[in-house]
Amino acid sequence: MKLNLFIAASLACSTTLGVYGQNSVKAVFRESKPGFYQTSILKDDREVAERTEPARVRKSFAADLSTLSVPNKTELYKNQQWHNAPISQGNTGTCWCFSTTSLLESEAYRLNKIQVKLSEIYTVYWEYVEKARRYVQERGDSEFSEGSEANATTRIWKKYGVVPADAYTGLLNGRKYHNHEDMFNEMKSFLESLKRNSSWNEESAISTIKSIMNHYLGEPPARVTVNDIGMTPQQYLKDFLKLNPDDYVDILSYTQEPFFEQVEYKVADNWWHNADYYNVPLDVYLTALKDAVRKGFTVSIGGDVSEPGFDRYTQCAVIPEFDIPSAYINDDARQFRFSNRTTTDDHGMHLVGYLEKDGKDWYLIKDSSAGSRNNDANAKEFGYYFFSEDYVKLKMMDFMVHKDAVKDVLAKFKK
Repeated sequence: MKLNLFIAASLACSTTLGVYGQNSVKAVFRESKPGFYQTSILKDDREVAERTEPARVRKSFAADLSTLSVPNKTELYKNQQWHNAPISQGNTGTCWCFSTTSLLESEAYRLNKIQVKLSEIYTVYWEYVEKARRYVQERGDSEFSEGSEANATTRIWKKYGVVPADAYTGLLNGRKYHNHEDMFNEMKSFLESLKRNSSWNEESAISTIKSIMNHYLGEPPARVTVNDIGMTPQQYLKDFLKLNPDDYVDILSYTQEPFFEQVEYKVADNWWHNADYYNVPLDVYLTALKDAVRKGFTVSIGGDVSEPGFDRYTQCAVIPEFDIPSAYINDDARQFRFSNRTTTDDHGMHLVGYLEKDGKDWYLIKDSSAGSRNNDANAKEFGYYFFSEDYVKLKMMDFMVHKDAVKDVLAKFKK
């Protein structure tokens, strides 16, 4: 059990608890009801009726935010940047790509006034190829999972380019939502068989991995046509989008590595052990984020979304005082939760706007997961979350942004 949940559970459910000095909030045990994942994504699965067991009623310990005055309407966020409407990642672990692709779509507009929808699944396809390649090269001693990090997107784009969404959807046979479960299990089983048999022919292994994905997703295009001009995915990135993957940097804040050095973010999803993260103290991290959004930048941000203060009913994320009072959120509190794994590298999202309320920021978060879609599908808030500054400060571990947004921070690092 998570430590902070253990402490919280020891409190009576009727205890009154303050958040940000607003109206009091109570902790409750709440029954989990079927949401967007069950009613839409799984419904799209042609075989779900044959293998789904009756849902069990579960209860979870949560902060009840229903009586709070929280800014959970998109119209309140006057300071928001252009972005495509939220789309669902379906039944996949590809939030890292959906969030960062959304960031780079916004960047194409910010820099070049291009409004475009790009293919996430093209990037996912080649990421799996590279994961399988490393798995073979490391003789099975390498992570092979659905997860990855924001900078995997720019790394794949740099090598393979990118294509428009309509050029490669990854949705076959009339499907509406992505479901990579069977495909991933087949690839994983294949790679594990290579390990059991010490069969490390890289060319043959990659060929099989591609064959599996081609069956489930379709074969990715080698060329696309834009404005009647044919081009490769690399040319599309360079000549049409005019984005440079090297212009995007990752800002991290944890005390287990030295500050003002580029370090490895030591989580499973950083499967290739990237050590380019700019590690800074928490106050620098938060100031850099605040400055970036005020300059008109958006960011791809990642961290933990499994806390009692993460409420899918109001779609808001706060840090209630039964977890930790706001005044005590600092570098050590943040590291403590990361070290004891109550903060995990759960999810990547796209931060697209902000507002100031009661002296602190709230952030408008575009999301691809099912959790942000449990309310009215016709509402403007469908596919968004609203994060308090304290939630970001304690639980969001890193963010990716254009280097121009953080020049002052980068200047403090040795070249």
